[in-house]
Amino acid sequence: MLQRLRIFTGHLSDEMVKQSLDLEDTGTWNLADARKKIKDQNPEDKIYPYAYRPFDIRFLCYEPSLIDRPRLPFMNNLKAENIALVCMREVVIESGFSHILVIDKITDRRIFLSNRGAPYFFPLYIYPDKIKDQLFAKGEYRDERIPNFNPAFLHEIKKSLSKEPALEEILYYIYAVLYSPPYRKRYEEFLKIDFPRIPLPTNYKFFKNLSIMGKELVDLHLLKHPALSKSEVGIPKGGSNNVEKVKYDEKTKRVYFNKDQYFDNVGKEIWEYRIGAYQVMEKYLKDRKSRRLSLDEINHYLKMAKAIYLTMKIQKKIDKIFQSATPFTLEN
Repeated sequence: MLQRLRIFTGHLSDEMVKQSLDLEDTGTWNLADARKKIKDQNPEDKIYPYAYRPFDIRFLCYEPSLIDRPRLPFMNNLKAENIALVCMREVVIESGFSHILVIDKITDRRIFLSNRGAPYFFPLYIYPDKIKDQLFAKGEYRDERIPNFNPAFLHEIKKSLSKEPALEEILYYIYAVLYSPPYRKRYEEFLKIDFPRIPLPTNYKFFKNLSIMGKELVDLHLLKHPALSKSEVGIPKGGSNNVEKVKYDEKTKRVYFNKDQYFDNVGKEIWEYRIGAYQVMEKYLKDRKSRRLSLDEINHYLKMAKAIYLTMKIQKKIDKIFQSATPFTLEN
């Protein structure tokens, strides 16, 4: 990325930069204007981790003059210590509803690869405007942030539970509900046409059990869960590590990425698991076609496989919690 950035800010002509970096002007972004605006700045100071697709973290120079529709000031909330729920308002459901994710980084508006528009982002906290564009220490401005929950919803949660849970616990509860197979099945038709609605917990035990499961899912999907340090998936053969052709062999449970090399012990359910329209294990490799996988990318792929495997196990646990719960009514 640094090489591309240095080409962009270097002394080549605009036309040569366009050809070298395969860039085109759009209706809202012009390369020549962007190069003039950034001329006296140091864009290398504005490089951030960037959630390009589920489990696919890249790096982005988050300088507004370099980005077409940078979505300021919203994305500033994700430069700070925060977490956001990402979902769609309407979806085309082919293999079941799965357009739900948590992120803690600046994010791409096409993260779900949906053909029904851009996703909506719901950060847990809103930070003050003075954050602007700077990178700041973790925890800075923490005392000035405000919760992003509707007060009426928090009141109903408190009334239902006869106590006031932490905001993070509520987010974990919501996330577990949205990853619940019974919930997704029961409200499948509604989930096609509007935002998901969240059932009020029937009692504190139901809430707490789901919140614990939701916390597990959040840690898995942010790739922060300690269980991800070990994976049953491996890459038994050395080689060039070049991604040439991606192919899954169901019989051997192997994911080939060139003629000789493969990841082994990848079950069919893991291989086919989707978040939105994104078949995670396949797309990650296909996006790296014609280049060499780094050691970090190989280890990342092993973590992804373990995260998906554990997600499916937790979804089964959530299923059991819902089966033993009192029927609920949906609230906004």
